[in-house]
Parts: sequence; structure tokens; C-alpha cells
Amino acid sequence: MNRTLILVGLLIVAIGLLWPWLSRLPFGHLPGDIVIRRENVSLFFPITTMILVSLVVSALLWLFQR
Repeated sequence: MNRTLILVGLLIVAIGLLWPWLSRLPFGHLPGDIVIRRENVSLFFPITTMILVSLVVSALLWLFQR
């Protein structure tokens, strides 16, 4: 458990440091992501992005369990 928490913490720090470059990736603007813009309201539902992130995280966890 301790090793897992340390790895998750290091991963969060790495993402934070790499954020200026990661924000330029097309995630969040994939086909299937729903954007609703009205006069005073903007709603964003990243359905396709979350499915893709879920698949990647599941694959990584599967690899680490082996």
C-alpha cells in the first residue's frame, strides 16, 4: 500500500510539472465529447475522453498487477 501511494503521488507531481505540454494534447475535444453553450451557461461532458482515460488506466493497473 505504501508503494502504491508513493507512486500515485509521484505520478500527480509529474503530471503537474508536465501540464503546460499536456494541455496542448487534443484530449477534451474528441468526437463524442458533449459541449452545450448557452447565453450564461456552458456545460462540458467529456464522455469519449473519460472512456479513453478509463481504458488506459485499466490497462496500466492490469500490467502492474502481473
